[in-house]
Amino acid sequence: MVTTAKLRAWGSSLGIIVPHEIVQKEKLSEGEEVFIDIKRKNKVKELFGSLKGWKIDSQKMKDELRKEWHK
Repeated sequence: MVTTAKLRAWGSSLGIIVPHEIVQKEKLSEGEEVFIDIKRKNKVKELFGSLKGWKIDSQKMKDELRKEWHK
């Protein structure tokens, strides 16, 4: 099951709250061990920031598309 969660401070560590719906569906109980696959959720600003310096010649792109349409 995939979901998103916010990390929260728990002493000198970080903790994740498992949503109630997942606890019920997976029949989880306190003390059980579970596998967690952690991936950072990228912010939209970070995603678009990674495209800086990427330039497209719009006229060239339109010309190439037109060539494909006429085939």
